[in-house]
Amino acid sequence: MLENLIEQVKFCTLCQENLPLGPRPVIQLSHKSKILIAGQAPGLKVHKTGLPFNDASGDRLREWLGVTQEVFYDDTQFAILPMGFCYPGKGKSGDLPPRAECASTWREKLLNELKNIELTIVIGQYAQAYHLPKSSNNVLKKMSKKVTDNVKNWQDFWPQIIPLPHPSPRNNIWLKRNPWFKAELLPPLKDRVHSILERSSIE
Repeated sequence: MLENLIEQVKFCTLCQENLPLGPRPVIQLSHKSKILIAGQAPGLKVHKTGLPFNDASGDRLREWLGVTQEVFYDDTQFAILPMGFCYPGKGKSGDLPPRAECASTWREKLLNELKNIELTIVIGQYAQAYHLPKSSNNVLKKMSKKVTDNVKNWQDFWPQIIPLPHPSPRNNIWLKRNPWFKAELLPPLKDRVHSILERSSIE
């Protein structure tokens, strides 16, 4: 079932008329994936290469997670499923938002096939709006519309979900203004990732 879905996604043309460079869905996942990375949408370099996070953002993300490229691109370890599967084009202040058609058409179907996910890493406002809890309960607080608020309250979603800012170089100023992110959030995140990967290696 998952293999069929992936094949359908590869040939998806729903947004073709609205994509400046045409459709080229970029995803990575398998039934065995243990960690899900839910991002925004591929950038221009990723569109050209067809490899998710194959850019400066990916280099920083892998540093945050403490993993090599080899591990990162192992679909039995990491599923990479952005909110928009294709490069949406440039806007006034960076890339355009991910197109909504991907989530409404494919996302739930694909997520339902990922039975072994132990950690979901949620990057940026669109992914957080979709993946973080929408209402309060005894365990999790309601998500905020602001990425900074969600990341500051990361312990409310721990250990199943971890919200992150986008690792893009455009966020260098944010990182300088929020030194607590590297000091307080990244060490336990790396520990959690390594723990999952270590268990996976001995299964």
